[in-house]
Amino acid sequence: MQHPSLHSLARLMILLLALGASAMSAQSTDTVGYREFRDLAYLEGGDSLQMLNLLVPETDKKPPLLLWLGGGAWAFVNRNVEMPLARKIAREGIAVASVGHRLSTGTWVEPERTEGVQHPAHAQDAAAAFHWLKEHAEAYGYDANNIYIGGYSCGAHLAAILGSDARFLEAHGYALSDIRGLLPIAGAYDIPAYHKVFAENENPDNRRLAELHVEAVFGPTEAQWKDASPTEYIEHLAAPMLLMSEIGLYNYTKIYEEAIRESSYRDVTVHHVLDLNHGGLWRDMSQNQRSHHRMAMVNFIRAKAVN
Repeated sequence: MQHPSLHSLARLMILLLALGASAMSAQSTDTVGYREFRDLAYLEGGDSLQMLNLLVPETDKKPPLLLWLGGGAWAFVNRNVEMPLARKIAREGIAVASVGHRLSTGTWVEPERTEGVQHPAHAQDAAAAFHWLKEHAEAYGYDANNIYIGGYSCGAHLAAILGSDARFLEAHGYALSDIRGLLPIAGAYDIPAYHKVFAENENPDNRRLAELHVEAVFGPTEAQWKDASPTEYIEHLAAPMLLMSEIGLYNYTKIYEEAIRESSYRDVTVHHVLDLNHGGLWRDMSQNQRSHHRMAMVNFIRAKAVN
């Protein structure tokens, strides 16, 4: 499988963050139709990364809520960059929590980014956010029984691992069945395979990413990679899933989809996007007022919500 060079990946990451920030600044500050709460700490004593932005539609009935985890290679995630997407979903009558979390090192893009956390810290933060959102549903006016977890790229990995590795939610007294639905989009779900793409690449810059990127996030051993892989926990899936892919990194999703097809888990809807790459799908969902792919998310949430 071909993979972009180190410098191409770095440019793509910076470009996506810049585009997201630009789109966010271009959005109207008018919050008619929903209430917006910024920088809510979901963990007592946490840092500025362990916060979420919450959007709650003003509807007669308590809306479902999507806990959303943005992309950024586990190292560059920014909850504020996800706000254009969150606002568009909120306008459809679905509450959204754009969740930040602690980050891994990012020296492969920014050499000074030498401090960071490793898995399972990101997932632990996401689980803590789930707990906070469950506890504060009444105060903010959304439905605690209809909380979904979704994410893009590395956020898709976190959504999938939270929905299948029970340890994270059990730490807060919840079961996997307390998730109403999962929406992993364009992620990597088999970490040994993800590491192999870089480690065996012909391009030396890409080979460096096996250590600078993958091992920086998940550690240096195959046991650690397997422990962090949603493919290892498929039989534990309890919530329905919308699994979405894009054409650029489809092979990562293909591994997960094929593993699901070989399991006893059946409550999955697959949505393949055949004409957009990794950055293109994210931009479409975040910036296109008529995105069919964003509406696939909205329709999935509406269909799976319970009264």
